[in-house]
Amino acid sequence: GVHSGPGRPSRTGGPVPLVLSAKSEAALREQAARLSAWLGERAGLPLPDVAHTLATGRARFDHRAVVVADGHPEAVAALAALAGDRPHDAVVTGRAALASGPVLVFPGQGSQWADMAVELLDTHPVFAAAIEDCHRAFAEFTDWSLLDVLRSRPGAPGLDRVDVVQPALFAVMVSLARCWQAYGVTPAAVIGHSQGEIAAAHIAGALSLRDAAKVVTLRSKAITALAGTGGMASLALPAADVERLLAPRPGRIGIAAVNGPRSTVVSGDAAALDALERDCAEQDIRIRRIPVDYASHSAHVEELDETLHRVLDGIAPMDTATGFISTVTGEPVATTGLGTGYWYRNLRRTVRFEQAVRTAYERGHRIFIEVSPHPVLTAGIEDTLQETAGATDEPYLVTGTLRREEGGPRRLLTSVAEVHTAGGAADLVPHPDADCPGPVDLPTYAFQRRNFWLAPDTGARNAAAAGAGGGV
Repeated sequence: GVHSGPGRPSRTGGPVPLVLSAKSEAALREQAARLSAWLGERAGLPLPDVAHTLATGRARFDHRAVVVADGHPEAVAALAALAGDRPHDAVVTGRAALASGPVLVFPGQGSQWADMAVELLDTHPVFAAAIEDCHRAFAEFTDWSLLDVLRSRPGAPGLDRVDVVQPALFAVMVSLARCWQAYGVTPAAVIGHSQGEIAAAHIAGALSLRDAAKVVTLRSKAITALAGTGGMASLALPAADVERLLAPRPGRIGIAAVNGPRSTVVSGDAAALDALERDCAEQDIRIRRIPVDYASHSAHVEELDETLHRVLDGIAPMDTATGFISTVTGEPVATTGLGTGYWYRNLRRTVRFEQAVRTAYERGHRIFIEVSPHPVLTAGIEDTLQETAGATDEPYLVTGTLRREEGGPRRLLTSVAEVHTAGGAADLVPHPDADCPGPVDLPTYAFQRRNFWLAPDTGARNAAAAGAGGGV
């Protein structure tokens, strides 16, 4: 169908977000009941028009809900469930308590799946345009086509190749970040895990697309030289406990990443990892071998030092207003320092992800959005925040973007709705254009214990002009 504005739901199909808010939970449920009954009698009314009026013609209160519905029957049923305080897959509810700028988090490898980009490529213009930009940027550095890879076209290389999966993930993460930005979600800070830092640097404005494409394609190509020499594994243990486990094998395995208080990744020699797996089995410790045959974030990377400095020479990092919290140091760094040497250290050093999340929290950030085709870091972020926030009971939000086998606009809108209902600046307005003719006279706000009816000729437009409307 024709799309309404940047990446907005189209009038001719696809899910739309119906945004509700109220001053109390009871009023929110009453609102949903009225809207459900009202919509039930108007099967011919285009849902995008209803969505647009709800999003633009109403004040924003703290008790919030979004119904992500694909068609009238689902909208009516989901609103009725919300009214009756029953769970429904299409309903997202929350209390707007978080006003801090969001942190966009970009993971390393592991979130990929075969058709991760296909649905949004076909339905979301912002996503498709961003992928197209990456496709063109990669062409200078690769002998394969990004679009062929993402669409699994015959003859295209597979995501089992490190020099394909890393650029493909970069492209999908960057394009998802562009979708978040189209919905009004602007990062106050970024965190990237391992190769995710390349996407983070580009979205923060520190690396041009050409420079970021150069780093992600040529660095992953260089990693192929390490194939068959090592491996990596993750353990459900604190880093200090893992250090003790590794002590009998000095130098052969090291800590590659600290993802959370009880989530640690190790890397090193394959034979030493085999022995570690046997030790863990004996001690009943959970260990999972990561399906790679090289050891990033270990001494193995040192043989790439000269190559990386040569092939990445000439990149020009820029200053940016967006906070860049480095997982190489665990602290904010000046983005002008993200030159060739940084991208070597990023591959060689331990990923201090847990520390970076703590730093973000200590700097006042409360909304963490993992920008990926499947959430792989949200559990680690949750664990870290639980430990950092401690007994303060202060609210925070951790959410992902897409999920494995849920790669379309419904999942994306649901994730945006989670940020909106928690109080984050997220714009769920299906922006009007020629295809979205405008306001609908909706049932009025469900004021508790008193009635206030708009005169029938005013409509939502005048109510908004009179001050009843509110920004997101």
